[in-house]
Amino acid sequence: MLFSPQEKGQGLVEYALILVLVAIVVFVALLILGPIIGNVFSKLNSSLIAI
Repeated sequence: MLFSPQEKGQGLVEYALILVLVAIVVFVALLILGPIIGNVFSKLNSSLIAI
């Protein structure tokens, strides 16, 4: 019972680390896929203007 508050804090830290890891993965994925998605929308826009 003496270590119960520390275990709750440890769980909170673990959740924060997982959240940071997920944010980093999303950021890297957007950096890699961002130009590709931008090109798709640009081609789509130019094809709609030509119609």
